[in-house]
Amino acid sequence: MTPMPWWAWALPLGGAALLVAALMMPLVPVLAAACAAALIGAVIAAVHHAEVVAHRLGEPFGTLVLAVAITVIEVALMVSLMLAGGDDKQSLPRDTIFATIMIICNGVVGICVLVGGLRHHEQSFRVEGAGSALAALVASSTLSLVLPSFTTSTAGATYSISQLAFAGVASLVLWLVFVFVQTVRHREYFLGPGDEDDSHAELPSTVQTLASGALLLVALVVVVGLAKVLSPAIEQAVEAAGAPKSVIGIAIALLVLLPETWAAVRAARANRLQTSMNLALGSAMASIGLTIPAVALASVVIDMPLVLGLGEKDLALLVLTFVVGAITLGSGRTNVMQGAVHLVIFAAFLFLALVP
Repeated sequence: MTPMPWWAWALPLGGAALLVAALMMPLVPVLAAACAAALIGAVIAAVHHAEVVAHRLGEPFGTLVLAVAITVIEVALMVSLMLAGGDDKQSLPRDTIFATIMIICNGVVGICVLVGGLRHHEQSFRVEGAGSALAALVASSTLSLVLPSFTTSTAGATYSISQLAFAGVASLVLWLVFVFVQTVRHREYFLGPGDEDDSHAELPSTVQTLASGALLLVALVVVVGLAKVLSPAIEQAVEAAGAPKSVIGIAIALLVLLPETWAAVRAARANRLQTSMNLALGSAMASIGLTIPAVALASVVIDMPLVLGLGEKDLALLVLTFVVGAITLGSGRTNVMQGAVHLVIFAAFLFLALVP
């Protein structure tokens, strides 16, 4: 295994230093620009270290590491914003989770299928794994984001405490079962043709893997930390533009999902669409399965109701996404047309978020 390049450790550590500086002093324009550059550098480093860890662990464990690590830190960011923002942040978890689903299922899947189709004409993946993930994602999304708009125990698009607890436990159980199926019971459903070909490649040493694992964690903390540091500037820009507050959740999700998006696109370009699908669908599942229980617990502790139910426009986009997703994932083969459809839906989501 080749030695670790200098930028792979310099970018996360430099980003961590800038994060500390940004937390200790006012965010002047020069520092904000440096933080934005450091965020991009941390994304590059995170993808590199995730690939090293994935190569050592093998699929689908490698993609699971990146998806879970990012989601755990994203949950910490969301809960901290809830605690600091009070009633103004009642709908932030809903907006961020919905944005994550739309970004992953339309943006990430769309660009991976389009890039892969342009480069390789057609690509394939295992329907068994993708179908299982989509079924769990549809069920979790409906329990968490759809039903609160139709229940009658509480006013508005909210759950009662018992309903919130049920939705949180159900989402967590579905995610845990999905991880068990992905890594133990039906691991072969999540392996593509190229995944077995890596068995002959030289594996990174234990020391290299541990170092990359530690630097991956540092890079992800830097990504989410800098996203939080830059979020006030994002909020000010949103308010100045007169855009809805839900755009803040979209911006947070876009920043946090950068490492996974880049890794998924790189895999699609290398004709490893199965890895791209594992990253995308696994991240969407982790986003709901870990976020809903965490924000539900935080909501009960700080006695703040959560607005989880989606409005009519967003419900229509969610249904459209899952219908098209079922068609795309139903055959096990993709081409540029399917990628274009997903990207058009993603563009509609972004446009209608700005112009509701």
